[in-house]
Amino acid sequence: MKKSAFVNLIVGTVGGLLFALGMCMCLLPEWNAFKPGVVCTAIGAVVLLVQSVVAWIRSGRKIKINWKLAGKVLYGVFSALVLGVGMCMIMVWKLMLPGILVGIVGIVLLLMLIPMFLGLK
Repeated sequence: MKKSAFVNLIVGTVGGLLFALGMCMCLLPEWNAFKPGVVCTAIGAVVLLVQSVVAWIRSGRKIKINWKLAGKVLYGVFSALVLGVGMCMIMVWKLMLPGILVGIVGIVLLLMLIPMFLGLK
């Protein structure tokens, strides 16, 4: 394994852990750490974004925007956010039934990504 790939792996792991820990801090009311959780999540997201950009630059590939893929990615992000809102409704806001319904809608939206990327035959 190259040194750059190892560093990329370590930075990605640290960013993912910061992001996940921040999400736990936000979503678990027992921890009483919503604001620090938002900060930790934001730091993790920035670390992951910087790591991705640096890896892209180091690969030497030219940036060529595929608008179809960008639309699919935006749809995936939106779908994940819908699922996350459903989780927040259940865990944070104590809205069980509406949270379950929104979560199911988010899961269905995410499942629709499979035919988007693989197609139907």
